[in-house]
Amino acid sequence: MTAPRALVAAAAILDDLRHPTRLLAARRSAPKTLAGRWEFPGGKVEPGEADHDAVHRELHEELGIRIHLGEQIAGPAGADWPILHGHRMRVWFAQIVTGDPAPLADHDDLRWLPLGELRTVAWLDPDLPIVRAIQSRLGVVGAGETAPNRFATE
Repeated sequence: MTAPRALVAAAAILDDLRHPTRLLAARRSAPKTLAGRWEFPGGKVEPGEADHDAVHRELHEELGIRIHLGEQIAGPAGADWPILHGHRMRVWFAQIVTGDPAPLADHDDLRWLPLGELRTVAWLDPDLPIVRAIQSRLGVVGAGETAPNRFATE
């Protein structure tokens, strides 16, 4: 019998949901096969847990922050994003409301990337389509320039 595929909840943390200029990337410290690659912070949704509750919990555990969730970044055909081992991921834009992000668990480095430089780190392969979708959604037109957007849910 095959193990059920996990749902992962993650965030594309922006410095500001209304007028973003930077995105926070997290470098994996484990497992060995993923160490040194960059990702969107988050983690598995626990049984009986709502996806949006999981992303809040995971970001507090992993980075020591509290966030405000913005709009969800829909995957292909409006579905979840396919990631490693057949799992699927839901990703939201988010903004930090309390705390200074620190690599507390699963990461050894964090980096604020200017929006025009999102591809300057070695992202996990399944995260690359999400990076491209974020650049498209935010209207990144080059070297850090962005078009106006409104991704807050307020």
